[in-house]
Amino acid sequence: MEAITLDLGGHSAIVTVKRSALARRISLRIDPVRGPVLMLPAKARLAEGERFLLAHRVWLAERLARLPGKVALADGARVPLLGVSHAIRHAPGARRGVWVEDGAILVSGLPEHVGRRVGDFLKAEAKRLIVPRAHDMAARLERKPGRITVKDTRSRWGSCSSAGDLAFSWRLVLAPEGVLDYVVAHEVAHLVEMNHSPAFWAVVERLAGDVRAPRRWLRAHGPGLHRFAL
Repeated sequence: MEAITLDLGGHSAIVTVKRSALARRISLRIDPVRGPVLMLPAKARLAEGERFLLAHRVWLAERLARLPGKVALADGARVPLLGVSHAIRHAPGARRGVWVEDGAILVSGLPEHVGRRVGDFLKAEAKRLIVPRAHDMAARLERKPGRITVKDTRSRWGSCSSAGDLAFSWRLVLAPEGVLDYVVAHEVAHLVEMNHSPAFWAVVERLAGDVRAPRRWLRAHGPGLHRFAL
């Protein structure tokens, strides 16, 4: 994949370049994971993209400065669990692995293993919550999904393949429960309607109720879920 290193005055930014046959003009956006992404029409020259970046250098610097910093899953950090903030607390004397108690995520073992253990716990919690929901929703539609996986997807919260396999981002466990329900319903609905037609949205609302609030939440707060670094 192409990339451009842009001098922002005192520091540089690496801008990922993507090409699209559907793009009619050059555009620039900030991806919560990849950072700056420059979209070029398929036949545009890279030099055109470089000139576009230079013209928008101030805008890019300002937007990057506003981005929240990464949050390590370390002792003392706070991480949302189903939308509720929890403090990570190292409990070296315990032998319980990772558990939730009194608004905290407690972690036993060596201090250098805290981040990995919390990450594994969050991914396991996501799988525990998402997989039965997907099966239950699919059964309500008289459908049977294929494989259901939970992983660190970068560009989508969930997906449904033509074979009926479902994939979800583990980071959904950080979002409020209604948002998690909405994303699961969205992908399960594709087992019936592999499109985004009015019929599709009717299926989603049948499974998860009003979708407007969770969609607004994801637009406003979804990028922030990528701040938490495994």
